[in-house]
Amino acid sequence: MKKDKRIELYKKIWCKIRYWQNISDVTDSELAAYMQVAERTLKDYDKSAKNITLEKIDNFLYMNNMELADLLAL
Repeated sequence: MKKDKRIELYKKIWCKIRYWQNISDVTDSELAAYMQVAERTLKDYDKSAKNITLEKIDNFLYMNNMELADLLAL
């Protein structure tokens, strides 16, 4: 049976965060503050989001009064 190519969960979540940032007109510095990371870390996540932690995702969700389901529904 042939395996279909899939998009990894961390990549989906990071794309949703960047999409939310774009539609919400949030700067990189604001997003970095929401996630409690440096702006440079956002650029690292753009290259590969493998190192994004659940803590950083949770910080983002908490600061924006969102649930994970809300983010994934974007």
